[in-house]
Amino acid sequence: MSVLTPSEILAELPQKEPFLFVDEILEIGDEEIVAAYRFREDHDFYRGHFPGNPVTPGVILVEAMAQVGVVALGIHLLARQEGIEEVRKVVTMFTDMQVDFTGIVKPGDRVITTGRKLFFRRLKLRSTVEMRLEDGTVVCSGTVSGMGMKQ
Repeated sequence: MSVLTPSEILAELPQKEPFLFVDEILEIGDEEIVAAYRFREDHDFYRGHFPGNPVTPGVILVEAMAQVGVVALGIHLLARQEGIEEVRKVVTMFTDMQVDFTGIVKPGDRVITTGRKLFFRRLKLRSTVEMRLEDGTVVCSGTVSGMGMKQ
């Protein structure tokens, strides 16, 4: 019903600074999304994780993967099925994940996250998601799921 542009999808994301981990959507389709984010050196979580050798916490990487592969892709898919007004009536709740960590994301690193739809039905979306550094190094991958809840 509605085809949203990448910037319109970004505007509909419920997460906002300082908890938004998507800078731009590079590609979007009914099966796949590709997005980018640069982890700013001034993020507060780096102060304690780990002082002198900061590393992006795994839970933040999972959140970034979910924002791309579940929330942003879900907004796109629901808008195509039901329209933008229905998108605005739904809040996506993270439900489960299985992620393997194979690399480190440092302050200042830009990551490219690709989400591929496994299924989308009854407001539940499960995607395979892979996060890479700009040089192509995979830092984490797995599956993430979320469920849309009508407000």
